Amino acid sequence: MINRIPVTDISPVVFFGGDFVPVKAIAGEVIPVSATIFREGHDALGADVVLYDSAKKEIARSVMREKWHGGDVYEGSVTIPARGDFTFAIDSYDHPFATWLHDAEIKIPADIDAELMCTIGKKIFEEKLSQDPSAKALLSPAIKALGDSTLSAMNRFSQTSTEEIRAYFTANPLCRLITSTEHFPIRADHERALVGSWYEFFPRSEGAKVGADGTIISGTFKTAELRLPAVAAMGFDILYLPPVHPIGTNFRKGKNNSLTPSATDPGVPWAIGNKEGGHDAINPELGTLADFESFVKAAKKNGLEIAMDFALQASPDHPWVKEHPEFFTTRPDGSIAYAENPPKKYQDIYPINFDNDYDAILKESLRILRFWISQGISIFRVDNPHTKPVHFWADVMKTIRLEHPDVIFLAEAFTKPAMMHALGKAGFHQSYTYFTWRTSKQELTEYATEVSQQTSAFFRPNFWVNTPDILPFHLQSGNPAIFAIRAALATTLSPSWGMYAGYELYEHRRFKEGGEEYIDSEKYEIKVRDWEGATKKKLTLAPFITQLNAIRKKNVALQRLRNLRFHATENDAILAYSKREGDNLILVVINLDPTFAQETVVHWNMTELGLQRDNFAVTDLIDGAKYDWSAHTYVRLDPTRLSGKVVHIAQVKL
Repeated sequence: MINRIPVTDISPVVFFGGDFVPVKAIAGEVIPVSATIFREGHDALGADVVLYDSAKKEIARSVMREKWHGGDVYEGSVTIPARGDFTFAIDSYDHPFATWLHDAEIKIPADIDAELMCTIGKKIFEEKLSQDPSAKALLSPAIKALGDSTLSAMNRFSQTSTEEIRAYFTANPLCRLITSTEHFPIRADHERALVGSWYEFFPRSEGAKVGADGTIISGTFKTAELRLPAVAAMGFDILYLPPVHPIGTNFRKGKNNSLTPSATDPGVPWAIGNKEGGHDAINPELGTLADFESFVKAAKKNGLEIAMDFALQASPDHPWVKEHPEFFTTRPDGSIAYAENPPKKYQDIYPINFDNDYDAILKESLRILRFWISQGISIFRVDNPHTKPVHFWADVMKTIRLEHPDVIFLAEAFTKPAMMHALGKAGFHQSYTYFTWRTSKQELTEYATEVSQQTSAFFRPNFWVNTPDILPFHLQSGNPAIFAIRAALATTLSPSWGMYAGYELYEHRRFKEGGEEYIDSEKYEIKVRDWEGATKKKLTLAPFITQLNAIRKKNVALQRLRNLRFHATENDAILAYSKREGDNLILVVINLDPTFAQETVVHWNMTELGLQRDNFAVTDLIDGAKYDWSAHTYVRLDPTRLSGKVVHIAQVKL
């Protein structure tokens, strides 16, 4: 339908699978809304953005403003009041007061239809007063003045076009010819869908020790519990565990992805299933299901939510191989196809073929998810979702959302943008991102702008600094400053970020030249780390990580995505950006160079900051230093100093 006053190019609107799917939000989040709005002729128009609840009852309305004069682009916003499903629409309308004001400013001074203009104005004021009797004190004198022929037309116009009256009609326009667009859905999820600090560790490595014979004794859920307070003390909200299920023995991988494992090699956790069970079982080397339940409870007591890995694949020993051979692809020679991503081969993993028995696979997947939800799991990190059909995930997400609306799904999808975006539209709450490889000022600016403004309606980013699979090139130097820089970027650019254990110890040894894999990767073996020794020797980034997470928790601006704005600097080694939410304004200036001191002048866009003055006081939340900054601020950041200053995270005093 075309509005009487046409409205086009509405944003945010997400169209997927032949229908509009909900824009992503959380309770309290401000959602910017924009549209192109125009009309025939020269009369003025207006527009409101209107928020409705799930019963289509209007619950909020705000006037949209023209982005720039004559550009036909109007902007407004809706604030989501609570969790749940909402819709928004745009009402466009004829704006007679604005038309009258424009014409009267031209005609009355030129004595063209001056009396007629006063008559038209009087009728507009009377009509508005009939709609809004509460404005009688303001509008009645104006009506009287416009009808007083003893006064000059210019005098009457002056009395009825004051700043107070203009402001009133701007906020409360007289609307004629009102028509509405269709309603577009918004869904406010659990806060964890947008905001969270993730930490990943392998339970088998936590509490692991070297035995008297030199073999490594695996950690268990009970020993891993001892690590929980330290993770919580760093300020993390979510502890993500790689698969904790029984691990296959056939084609088990050895150290550094070897095809000839020793008898003591523990196997890759993602090679799920053996005679002891599959996706609904616990690896006995970690303990029992009761031990897992105890671990989850202990985590919650420490303020941590457990994120479980949901990896839809199987080892050659998984019960599915015998019970449901139709779940897999059988090759012409009768063998089951293992997973490949040439040149990588995963002989210990069988991928699922969703085209063989879709309904049975969906039913089994939902059964597994429901089982772990019943064990207290409300967050799932989904392994390689991009290797499964998108419509499968849409079916899974829809069912689980209706049954358990608090459950969150993170897509571990390092793949093409089209697939990553489709997964978000299909229902994934957030996703891994390309941040891991974005390093330059231009790359970071372009990518962070994309995820914060261009795709935020359907794609929530989670900025991981490393993973067990990925040791980025920039970390391979082992320079502590680059670890601090990347952590500072991840924690302040995105409301959700993640870190894999060992990052705080500056682990950086690569498997081979030109590769991005860790040598002695924890995927294939148990790691014995000396957390206590590193702390005593101060060879850990943990104190800085703790600071960053604490700053995030205290500043709501850093818990939002759509408010990110970049500002100009004169040095490409220094990045500057701001985030503002209400009265909370945070400015970040970061040196991207871990080796040398860098300096620049930051040119803050004062309009973007929402400041009416050129000078302002800030407090650096990293070291407590106070500065008087201006629209053009000189900064110098030196990572080579003993204290290693790589970033200003400054709170503006408003």
